[in-house]
Amino acid sequence: MNGRGLDPDGTIGREGALDRVTAEFVPVVDAVRTRLATVFDRDRLHSAYLYGSIPRGTATPGVSDLDLQLALQHEPTEADRADAGAIEASLDRAFPQIDGVGILLTSRQVLLSDLELHDAGFFIACLCTPLLGPDLAERLPRYRPTSLLAHETNGDLALALQRWRAEVRSATTDADHRRLSRLAGRRTVRTGFTLIMPRWGGWTSDLDRSAELFGRYYPDRVEQMRVAATVGRAPSTDPAVLEMLVDDLGPWLAAEYTAVHGEKTPRP
Repeated sequence: MNGRGLDPDGTIGREGALDRVTAEFVPVVDAVRTRLATVFDRDRLHSAYLYGSIPRGTATPGVSDLDLQLALQHEPTEADRADAGAIEASLDRAFPQIDGVGILLTSRQVLLSDLELHDAGFFIACLCTPLLGPDLAERLPRYRPTSLLAHETNGDLALALQRWRAEVRSATTDADHRRLSRLAGRRTVRTGFTLIMPRWGGWTSDLDRSAELFGRYYPDRVEQMRVAATVGRAPSTDPAVLEMLVDDLGPWLAAEYTAVHGEKTPRP
């Protein structure tokens, strides 16, 4: 890949690989592979993927979380969610080098659907690293940094803002504020980057780099985006940070995104 995350043919390269996992996190990856294979048999699990800083080789011990996507053979059930939750909790307890575990559950039919071609499909093909089972990326196209990709990947920030405002109102603990600031920070930076992604002509998932690239096109908002990148990595308990993300930067970004790329195709 070149410095813009593109392969020689101009398509977005896969950003992670198992051989990029640093030594501190190898035991975590080995444990999650074993646990998934034990809990989810082949009748339930089609394939499993890592994503985020661990397979990119940029994770920080004690700060980074472990992110997983499971492609199920069927629509997720309550039993699937309970088993995934138990795995999340046990791994988080067992490994101090990770700060939280998140497991996404999606059916392989949805991941390969036409509706998700430029969202969940792109996510699997370019942002996820195969861990178990057949790789769904082999059934997906190569992607380029286009406005269509931006439109479908992050064109629904307004909906996220509605959820965040409701969660902010009910947040009572430092843990609540940390979780929300990490979530809102990451999503805001991702959206800011994909807003400018077609103009820049490449892809990155690095939060700091994303904020700086965004600032080339929107210098008046770059300081706020830098704060979003910071709390995306190291969450904050400061209510003012969440207020900035949810009530100032977020609404402006959602409106600008819609003006440039349009709204994401509605999901059922």
